[in-house]
Amino acid sequence: MSKVYHLGLGKKELQGAKIALLPGDPFRTQAIAEEISRAYRGAIKKLAWKREYCTCLVRAGREKILVTSTGIGGPSTSIAIDELARLGLRTFIRVGTTGAIKKNIRNGDVIITTGSVRLDGASTHYAPIEYPAVAHYQIVNALVKGAEAVKVRYHVGVTVSSDTFYPGEERKDSFRRYTIKRFQGATREWLALGVLNYEMESSTVLTLTASMGLRGGCITGVINRAGGETISKAALGAGEGNVIKAAVAALRYLST
Repeated sequence: MSKVYHLGLGKKELQGAKIALLPGDPFRTQAIAEEISRAYRGAIKKLAWKREYCTCLVRAGREKILVTSTGIGGPSTSIAIDELARLGLRTFIRVGTTGAIKKNIRNGDVIITTGSVRLDGASTHYAPIEYPAVAHYQIVNALVKGAEAVKVRYHVGVTVSSDTFYPGEERKDSFRRYTIKRFQGATREWLALGVLNYEMESSTVLTLTASMGLRGGCITGVINRAGGETISKAALGAGEGNVIKAAVAALRYLST
């Protein structure tokens, strides 16, 4: 098989890897790979960096773990999952950042998504909107065990996955500082429905994997509160650091 177009990867160089960790930020790929290497004493091999897709391969015990960035949002995420599935990957875990809705959730906590509200468009090209975006139970269980193993405070529940960072998350710091009627009061409604957080890729990850018979999950580190709160360097560091530790620890509880 020749290399897939967008990721610039071929099946042979993946060495039989079945598990992929998917950060959004390409610069987070290296950080995750280094954490895997520290935890499992495995070598890191940089495979490709094309567009927003940066990929490393790391050995974790008997497993080969692929770390591939997806960029921001559903369209680029759908390309990554579709092409990786063609290369033989079967387990996909988003490792990202998020804004919390519920007041008891603090910066530095992690959120393990069980299901996503599909406010994206990309997932509707794979399954109708009535199809639920749900995480695979084995991934949820592994992520919980991982967070507990590294003593990271975590929350488990439903996430809103939006196509846009500003209006879809009802932020007040956009250029227009105006939210269209569809999203006015949305955060209050999601809170009343027990939703934990906003982010931008989980509905795509979970819809694609479930509809394709693959395993999908999502864990995110909290870096601010929804609505326009400034993202500080300290909050970003805590959220990123904790979600990477928990996700990497979860690998011990996964099998292919």
